[in-house]
Amino acid sequence: MTPMKWFFSFLKKYRLRLIIAFLMVTVTTAMYIVNPYISGLIVDRVIRDGEYELLWKLVIILIGTTVIRSIMKYCYLFLFETTSQRMLYSMRDHVYRRLLQQDFNFYNKNRTGELMSRQTGDMDAIRHFVAYVTYSIYENSLLFLFAMTMIFTVDYRLALCLIAIVPLTAYTTRKQLKAIKPAFHNIRKHFSSLNTAVQENISGNRVVKAFAKEDYEIEKFMKENDGYRDAELNATAQWRKYIPFFEFFANFSLFVLYLIGGIMAIKETITVGQLITVSGYLWMINNPLRMAGWLANDFQRFVTSVERIYYTINKDPDVADPEKPHKIDRLKGEIKFSHVYYNSEDDVILKDINFHIKPGQTVGIIGATGSGKSTLMNLLCRFYDVSSGEITVDGVNVKDYELYSLRGNIGMAMQDVFLFSDTIEGNIAYGKPNCSFEEVEHAAKLANADDFIKQMPEGYDTIVGERGVGLSGGQKQRISLARAILKDPAIIILDDTTSAVDMETESGIQEALHSIQNHHTVFYIAHRISSIKDADQILVIDEGTIKEAGTHDELVAKKGYYYTVFHHQYGEFDSIKSLKGGNSHGKK
Repeated sequence: MTPMKWFFSFLKKYRLRLIIAFLMVTVTTAMYIVNPYISGLIVDRVIRDGEYELLWKLVIILIGTTVIRSIMKYCYLFLFETTSQRMLYSMRDHVYRRLLQQDFNFYNKNRTGELMSRQTGDMDAIRHFVAYVTYSIYENSLLFLFAMTMIFTVDYRLALCLIAIVPLTAYTTRKQLKAIKPAFHNIRKHFSSLNTAVQENISGNRVVKAFAKEDYEIEKFMKENDGYRDAELNATAQWRKYIPFFEFFANFSLFVLYLIGGIMAIKETITVGQLITVSGYLWMINNPLRMAGWLANDFQRFVTSVERIYYTINKDPDVADPEKPHKIDRLKGEIKFSHVYYNSEDDVILKDINFHIKPGQTVGIIGATGSGKSTLMNLLCRFYDVSSGEITVDGVNVKDYELYSLRGNIGMAMQDVFLFSDTIEGNIAYGKPNCSFEEVEHAAKLANADDFIKQMPEGYDTIVGERGVGLSGGQKQRISLARAILKDPAIIILDDTTSAVDMETESGIQEALHSIQNHHTVFYIAHRISSIKDADQILVIDEGTIKEAGTHDELVAKKGYYYTVFHHQYGEFDSIKSLKGGNSHGKK
């Protein structure tokens, strides 16, 4: 499918409305020929021949056609505008759905500001085309056609003189379209870049202020702003070269009419009334000539926007449902990685990963930053697909599951906590929106979040603000944890979820999770050994491979990487043992 076919697929459902609107445009445009014709009759028959009784009839016709034309123009303008809004609603909805269907790789390669520009600036260019440019091109084409036809009926010699400039206008329009296309592509590119800069700086304004980098960011913005301005001015320079030609052609036709028409009127080969009639039709010729350049600009802007949107969302996601997906309501939680490799472009992220987790077990994953811990879980959730090897859940390859079935059975508290601009209750209930308040409260208690939530002015009805602004890192982590718990999934993934909480809070969370983990397979990704030391199995990841695997005691006895990390943190753990009696879950 081409970009234009894709565009017309949204427009075709409104074809009846558009047919009616274009019929109205045709009738309204045809009625423009009445006024110049009546004006000529008034000069020849009323003023010259003295048929004064004819004047009132002609005036009534003039008034009648003007009123009818105005009403019909209002109607077709209404139809074009409402059709453009309805079509845009469908298109925007489709594009948004396609964006949600894309996988992580898509968002790794496309910046947020660029995607936003597709839904704003590019969409508006398409709406403008449907609401205005379509009927303007059609209307101006009809104006020119009807005017030349009527001039031929008056005197073919005048018509031939006036029509001689049409090939020059068509040639100039074609050259302008060809020259302006890359300029508009450049405009949309710089607009996206500017949009991205603004979006990133508004989202990261606290970091900017913390480092006192306002001047630096203003300078960066000015560069983007200058680039966008220069792109617009470059496009202006392109069409500025051609607009004077269209104005010249329009004015030259007026010169031709009064020179040749005046001579013919003096020689009485045409009447003065006929000259007035042709002069009235000349407006119908000049207007299309003047508008040709502007409409060519709008048309090319529309084409560029359609292409940008289409080529952005046309790519199918790499991760998608199989042809015959395996659906299941509730997984048991048995997980097996068999010789799993994962490459990102030319980088090898994971190499020959093998482990087997039974339902209800807890798994601790530890390793240096960038070792591939989070990637393991991303592969399990099918945010990415393995390069080779196999991941099975309950004996079924994850690639054979319906994505919603698989991910619906996984609750994930991500390392980068994202909270919506909603109430705390709404954020916790995100994965299970129809749950009761009691379920929300219970999940918050398990995540050790209930106490601080109730201390807020509006409790669970407190609006957290964009991305959780106003909450501490630990508070956001606990809300994210409650969101994962409330979903009651078969598999829970906690990606460094307690890194921003104190040791006592972490101990309380561990104790609460211990009470429910028999019904869930739980993965803990952590840097603190205190978070994972009581796991049924601990995986030590180093440079994309599993260097060590076993229980806490087994790994300490090996005196490898885990042993080294344990002793780097040992003083901390020794204090915990003294306070808690050696049990990291709390009091016995």
